[in-house]
Amino acid sequence: MAGTSKGKDMVKSGEDSKRQSKELVLRMTKDNDIKFIKLWFTDILGMLKSFTITVKELEGALEEGMGFDGSSIEGFARIDESDMTALPDPNTFQILPWVPRQNAVARMFCNIMMPEGEPFQGDPRYILQRNLKRAADMGYTFYVGPELEYFYFQDAKGTVPLDQGGYFDMTTQDAAIDLRRETVITLEKMGIGVEYSHHEAAPSQHEIDMCYTDALAMADHVMTYRLVVKQIALSHGVYATFMPKPVFGINGSGMHVHQSLFQDGKNAFFEREAPYSLSKTARRYIAGLMKHAPEITAVTNQWINSYKRLVPGYEAPVYISWARRNRADMIRVPGYKPGQENATRVEIRSPDPACNPYLVFSILLAAGLEGIEKEYELPDPIEENVYTMSEEERKDRGIETLPSSLLEAIQLTEKSDLVRKTLGDHLFEAFIRNKKIEWDQYHTQVTEYELNKSLPTL
Repeated sequence: MAGTSKGKDMVKSGEDSKRQSKELVLRMTKDNDIKFIKLWFTDILGMLKSFTITVKELEGALEEGMGFDGSSIEGFARIDESDMTALPDPNTFQILPWVPRQNAVARMFCNIMMPEGEPFQGDPRYILQRNLKRAADMGYTFYVGPELEYFYFQDAKGTVPLDQGGYFDMTTQDAAIDLRRETVITLEKMGIGVEYSHHEAAPSQHEIDMCYTDALAMADHVMTYRLVVKQIALSHGVYATFMPKPVFGINGSGMHVHQSLFQDGKNAFFEREAPYSLSKTARRYIAGLMKHAPEITAVTNQWINSYKRLVPGYEAPVYISWARRNRADMIRVPGYKPGQENATRVEIRSPDPACNPYLVFSILLAAGLEGIEKEYELPDPIEENVYTMSEEERKDRGIETLPSSLLEAIQLTEKSDLVRKTLGDHLFEAFIRNKKIEWDQYHTQVTEYELNKSLPTL
């Protein structure tokens, strides 16, 4: 009976917390003259979707959600099963700082529900929540810290840069410094902590790093981050893009994802006396990422253009290897510093910033947990430059490669039990179907390259 009483207390506590969150949202709406609330969610590709309600509808939305037609949302539903409900998460309530404060606008992320009240199996946010529950059932909390790179261009019609800077460069004429500063201020107003902002390696390429946090909050932050970067750029008459490889011959944009698991308030990746201070849990997690890297690449790098970035020579990883300091490897383990045990983490460098963060965090976690559960053995680190090795040397060292095209990636993912289990049948099949259509549309086109090279001679 004691266990039953404890369970009832936990349910009651959860209900009280939800009620308090809803009451706080209603109070903040009144105190800040909120007139409109944007309800945000994503499709399977990570495209931000939204519809707006007035404040009069808010209380009902918080209790029962708002119905909408999901038939036109990529990967959501067929016409004959299109009715869905967007249920706002009150913990994600934020006022949009770029909208005038009179008749202000706020936003909340939503969980997508079926009319019967069950979670929709094609909702990327739900997919991440489900995988986080799996980790929680094993005793883990999953933390991530992605580093999203992006470009500023003069407009959306071309790739004329705003600057000619390089890594960490700063000049008094760098207009992007003001854009970055305003972006950071806006993110912080929306409750998103920022650690760093700086110029990246390529001309007009930049990066703003958000503070490490739990994976669900971070996926919401990534969606907000991408919108804010674009919104601030637009307000200054320029264009920001997270396209992985917009310019030939220079670095593309990545999304390096730092990850760690915590258990009972302690970093499960850290073991002081172990080699590299990496626990068995961490080593098996890395081994899971490496073993499953080829089959999850269609999720972490989901666009045709993603594979223009994953080529040798531009700092993007091509070979499946790990090391402590070598930035040529797919996985890097930043060096441990005494007194900073909680900072021990794993960085995967292959994903790009045009991904769906809910699915990427899900699939990285699933691959890592698979390594832990099945006790995968981690190969030796590769501290040499993998790119300077011969093909025979890489073969002798057991170094495999990532897929070289979206087609190859799709073919590997389609056969993956891990990806299907992680995403669920509905989302898995919709994702594969969408990516096949994209490839078919791409590879049958006649490109400018073909016309310029072949038309004059053939």
